[in-house]
Amino acid sequence: MWVEFGLLGETTATIEGREVLLGPARQRCVLAALLMDAGRAVPPDRLVYRVWGDHAPYSVAGTLRVYLSRLRDVFKGTGVEIDRTSSGYVLRAEYATIDIQDFRALVERGRASADDQAASELFGQALRLWRGEAFEGLHSDWLDELRTLLEAERLSASLDRYDIELRLGRHAAVLPSLAADSAAYPLDERLTRQLMLAQHRSGRQADALLTYTRISRQLRDELGSDPGPPLRKLHQRILDNGRAPAGTQETGGAPVPRQLPPPPGHFTGRAAELARLDTAFDTGSGSPGNSVAIFKIVGAGGIGKTALALRWAHRNAQRFPDGQLYVNLRGFDPAEAPMPATAALRGFLAALGMTPTAIPVEPDTQTGLYRSLMAGKRMLVLLDNAHNTEQVAPLLPGDPSCTVLVTSRQRLSTLVTSHAARAIDLDVLSRAEAVTLLTGNLGHDRIAAEPDAVAALLDRCAGLPLALGIIAARAGAHPGFPLRALAGELDAASTRLNALDAGELATNLRAVFTSSYRALDGPTAEVFGLLGLAPGSDISLPAAAVLIAAPAGAAAMLLRNLENANLVQQYQPGRYRMHDLVRLYAAEQALRLPEADQDGALRRVISFYLHTAFAAEQLLNPRSRPVQLDPLPPGCHPQPLSDPASAIAWFDAEHANLMATQRAAVTHGWHQAVWQVAWTVHTFHHHRRELLPDQLTAWSAAVHAAEALEDAATQTIAHIMLGRSQAVSDQHSAALDHLHRARTMAEERGSLADQAHAHRILAWVWGRRGDDERSLEHASHALRAYQATESPDWEASALSEMGWCTARLGKYDEAREFGEAALALHRQHRSRDGEAYTLDSLGYIAYHAGDHDRAIDLFRQALALFRDLGNAHEEADTLGWLGHPYLALGQHERAGDAWRAALTLYRAQHRASDADRVQRDLADLADLAEG
Repeated sequence: MWVEFGLLGETTATIEGREVLLGPARQRCVLAALLMDAGRAVPPDRLVYRVWGDHAPYSVAGTLRVYLSRLRDVFKGTGVEIDRTSSGYVLRAEYATIDIQDFRALVERGRASADDQAASELFGQALRLWRGEAFEGLHSDWLDELRTLLEAERLSASLDRYDIELRLGRHAAVLPSLAADSAAYPLDERLTRQLMLAQHRSGRQADALLTYTRISRQLRDELGSDPGPPLRKLHQRILDNGRAPAGTQETGGAPVPRQLPPPPGHFTGRAAELARLDTAFDTGSGSPGNSVAIFKIVGAGGIGKTALALRWAHRNAQRFPDGQLYVNLRGFDPAEAPMPATAALRGFLAALGMTPTAIPVEPDTQTGLYRSLMAGKRMLVLLDNAHNTEQVAPLLPGDPSCTVLVTSRQRLSTLVTSHAARAIDLDVLSRAEAVTLLTGNLGHDRIAAEPDAVAALLDRCAGLPLALGIIAARAGAHPGFPLRALAGELDAASTRLNALDAGELATNLRAVFTSSYRALDGPTAEVFGLLGLAPGSDISLPAAAVLIAAPAGAAAMLLRNLENANLVQQYQPGRYRMHDLVRLYAAEQALRLPEADQDGALRRVISFYLHTAFAAEQLLNPRSRPVQLDPLPPGCHPQPLSDPASAIAWFDAEHANLMATQRAAVTHGWHQAVWQVAWTVHTFHHHRRELLPDQLTAWSAAVHAAEALEDAATQTIAHIMLGRSQAVSDQHSAALDHLHRARTMAEERGSLADQAHAHRILAWVWGRRGDDERSLEHASHALRAYQATESPDWEASALSEMGWCTARLGKYDEAREFGEAALALHRQHRSRDGEAYTLDSLGYIAYHAGDHDRAIDLFRQALALFRDLGNAHEEADTLGWLGHPYLALGQHERAGDAWRAALTLYRAQHRASDADRVQRDLADLADLAEG
């Protein structure tokens, strides 16, 4: 019998023209892996790797034998045999064809042929064997790599065939497939050259030139290179065939201004912005009836506006055959006043061929003459460093054939409303782009030699191109100096701006910021300085209003002034941030304010965060023991919150600022605020967002603050909470130390409630360490103490802990009684957190007692509560448990759904060991399905 194997598409086999079923995907992978070495032995471990990669299940040997046995049955009596030899498994197929082998043989014959017509037919036969992607629908690390190599072979054969077809004059016939392959491989210069040639020979010169423009742009943006000589030569041939020779002027002898400064050296990044400019230009310029195309590039000083404008202008210079005008309007020059529009206009008129005596005196007449001279011309006007719209307006051409680029630190909103300008707002460079910029200036070897110093420099410059350029200039001036010395100069925030000075005003970052600062009015400048005092990397409008002691409306107006000056960014509605280096400069300006004003502003904003966080904590955990906060200072109003959802949303938005608030309080020695911040974020950290490192940091600072206050009650609370946080982080020894100290202090103070808290958490720690007997002992102490203090809500927590401990000891009936008693108390006191935890424990008890339906019901109730509470940590754990009773009942699909959902959450929470455990559960489930 004759068997045909197809691998260049979906993996298939036909026997005497009849397609046969090859079984599940993994079984087809086994066949493909053997066919690629048909006639040669494949060792078992190599075969396993080809099919399963590095993640083979424990039972892989048995599964492989099953697949091989099934394949032998499929091909029984066909002459296709799969044998086991001493070297491995070998597939023998004497009376069979394999399309990959046929493809390679036909391509080899085509390349060896001296007859283009015969070679064309051979390549055509070879390429028609491809029915889609190789091994379509099959996946393994080995197959994916092989698929990529085979696709490269297909493309290479296609390129050879295209050359032959073009020599035979069949350019029109291959144009559709050339265009499709070029779209799939846009950076392949040989393919692009073939496409351009086919387009040109088909009378589509414009398309050929656009194809060249497209690859030129992509090569520069993605690889930082230009097209190679063959492609450039073809481009010039097409140009020369479609227009007058380069260098002739179509303006009758009038001057063609080329005023652009040199392009920026070592330009990095900005691919998205360049693409937006390209797209906007392609869709909105030069159309009859349109206004002049205006693009404004705005951003903070040193952000790279001029570099972007010049990069785009030089890259698109061929689009403006009538010339390019440029002027630096000095809108924020640290040494000179802004240039009057009339002076810039006279310069433009001179560049357009007007003698000084022929230039009118009246500004309006000058503008009219300028626009007349620009009419009908395809010209670019680059207005760099504009101060305001009034400076720009007289310099705008009136003809839609012209294009204007404007750069400014101001937002120039009137350009949008009055002249339909399109805005490009620049932000900082990404980390990768910043590395590329430094490498371009200093060389790969120097960057690679000191990775830690480079990382520190990148952190301190925070993606600001001017700061990176200053660092490169300073390092370049001393090529023998280690970069770590320069990084050391930038380490201290108080002197960082001093180090960002390369010796000239244009390369002095403080001078650049000062020129923007001096353009502010008095009240706005004062607000700018106060923002430098605010803890955290951003600030909300309510917090900013408290900081500057102003109503929200007035604060919003002052912030808008700073936003227009690009000194702050409103990156979300009602939230503002500064670049790190701008913030340092703002902090310097704050030091000019009276000390009482600085102190008052910082106390107000810290009180704002603390009191709002306290209200949010009470909404999330009403049973938490309230702390006594200091009274609100004048001018401070906490942000109102209405329900737990609004509390969670506020914590999510302000968490980083709360941690910064605690650090600021530590710095100023405001110990009461330090430990109270830790208290207010506890429920959010531990029960809502699993922010264990921040929880540890907060309570470590709280312990030191409590000791400084010399308050025994506060010290007891701080040690309990730090011990709890360490226990959750598996730092059990340290946790036990703090908890025993807390218990001893509580006993000395006679505080039965604090003794109970310490015992309850000690029970949990010993349970985590696997000492269930000791865990039960502490849980019993906690329960008695809570009962003695008549604290039914805490008694419920202790009962739940008792249930867990007894369940771990295998006493499921007793454990269930404790759990049900705890559940009743939690529900009575409307403790939804406690109810969720207890339902989860009861589910665990039911599962281990063999009551799987009851376990599923309890786990699902707990899951609904955890989701409603936003407790993703416990949601993941409950999903992990839920899969087991489903599996026990044979409900494999539901078990898999639960474990996949748990895996997604574990990965999002960076809980690697838990994720690995669930991944193993899923792998075992898959093996069961295959078996």
